Amino acid sequence: MVKEKWTRYGDKIEYDEIAREYNISNIMAKIIRNRGVEKNDIGKYLSSDLSLMYSPWLMKDMKKAVDIIKLKISEKKKIRVVGDYDIDGICSTYILVHGITHVGGNVSYDIPDRVKDGYGINENIIRKAYADGVDTIITCDNGIAAFEAIDLAKELGMTIVVTDHHEVLFEEISGEKKYLRVNADATVNPHQPDCTYPFKLLCGGGIAFKFIIGLYETYGIDIKQAYEFIEFAAIATIGDIVDLKDENRIIAKHGLAAIHKTKNIGLNALINACQLVKTNISAYHIGFVIGPCLNASGRLETAKLGYELLSCLDENQAMKMAENIRNLNESRKNITEQGVSLAVEMAEKYVNDKVLVIYLKDIHESVAGIIAGRIKEKYNKPTIVLTDTEETGVIKGSGRSIENYDMFENLNKVKDLFLKFGGHKMAAGLSLKAENLNIFREQINKECMLTDEDMVRKIVIDSVLNADRITFSLVNELKELEPFGKGNEKPVFAVSKAKVEKINIIGKNKNVVKLRLRDASGICIEGVIFNKTEEITEFIISKFGNDELQRAFVGKSNDIFMSCIFYPDINEYNGMKNIQIIVNNYC
Repeated sequence: MVKEKWTRYGDKIEYDEIAREYNISNIMAKIIRNRGVEKNDIGKYLSSDLSLMYSPWLMKDMKKAVDIIKLKISEKKKIRVVGDYDIDGICSTYILVHGITHVGGNVSYDIPDRVKDGYGINENIIRKAYADGVDTIITCDNGIAAFEAIDLAKELGMTIVVTDHHEVLFEEISGEKKYLRVNADATVNPHQPDCTYPFKLLCGGGIAFKFIIGLYETYGIDIKQAYEFIEFAAIATIGDIVDLKDENRIIAKHGLAAIHKTKNIGLNALINACQLVKTNISAYHIGFVIGPCLNASGRLETAKLGYELLSCLDENQAMKMAENIRNLNESRKNITEQGVSLAVEMAEKYVNDKVLVIYLKDIHESVAGIIAGRIKEKYNKPTIVLTDTEETGVIKGSGRSIENYDMFENLNKVKDLFLKFGGHKMAAGLSLKAENLNIFREQINKECMLTDEDMVRKIVIDSVLNADRITFSLVNELKELEPFGKGNEKPVFAVSKAKVEKINIIGKNKNVVKLRLRDASGICIEGVIFNKTEEITEFIISKFGNDELQRAFVGKSNDIFMSCIFYPDINEYNGMKNIQIIVNNYC
């Protein structure tokens, strides 16, 4: 089991002052400051108004890129958008194709096949576009590392515009980074070292959205029409797990509101196929239901299915497409579970490694990243999962990292072993010759500077709350902090040494533990733990004994005390509402 360390944010004296200034509770003020929001930015954080987004023209090469596309439209040249096979690539492709079409562009699209093409634009896609008479290619969510493909396009006389959000590759010479630039006619990526755009963490869909805002402005089109794409920028932003800070928070918040009333036929069909209530969709549903369905199209078949669904104008056809994509996701889940089981077995063989490099010969390469993420969560170690490809002797896969380990920087140290690689701090993709697998495992661990303390999972508590402070008012106020996600994490609360007065195991599958807890103030509150029935009963037996557990089951006096980490919620049943806490960790 991964070691956990519970800590608390340090107190800051200005909480009362912030609470008064913005008419919020002291707890809200504390949480916002805990998220790293500076005092002068709290108003922006709370309002998240669209007018607070930055001008697209602040981004390096944005004007050049927009001018190129506008010229090509006026010359009636064929333009092709080349995206990527994940949720970010699908959504950014949709935004660019439909946005450019709206201003009269002759535009088509292509998305690489995960297995046949691999990540991003490549020489096959270039040659196909050239054969189709395409004059100009604009990439989204890829292209910043496509040196050979873009060089080929330029040799063929094509115009290339790159829009991407991934890290710029570099060589380290005498301790200094020399950044490597693709030979594109314009490159729009805030990670470029000479780009002064104020916010660096947009996803591909966010950058495509800003590009269309700029394009519409040059045509004198009301910017509100560009905002029609914000729901897709939000899906990409949440689904690609970029930090929900600053501009990303604005996009996600307004995009979710737009989804609640979306008229997009394909998106509505997918929402219905997943049996979701449109007006209740949150970041959770994007991240764990809708997003995985769109991703599944690119994992098991082609991401073009996801794009075509979002572009579909026939309700009956859209419903069939949505059901197909949902079924693909169910298949993906089964394949993933098999892979995770195998990966756990393999991880146990390398228990002393701080970076897990796991080779699963027969697993579908499309789920390598998901498996890497699951193993990373289980062991709290950077994890890279690799599998075979159709090319003999070549393996490829994906990596997922922990906060204390910059995966892109560390892979860059051993890049000579790779045939191809790219990514960012928390995730990466790579391919290499199978014969280099063990060398890679040894070198990446040799270069690893993680300490034992870095490997401890840290849970930082926003506030210790007694039951008398957990109110309907607080739960409703906390909603103003949404959407939650990376960079704007859901608040973490704790109750210390609460008396467990009663335990019930409920639910159709007996997977819900219901607790009646009495805190130090003497007030009782209901707690709920999901999907940990066996784990919590074993914990109580090991710490307090089976007799005490049995007494708690029937509500008799016992000596069980628990400290819990939780989030408050409102439970509604038979028209009655009551406060409960959702317990996530305990000791």
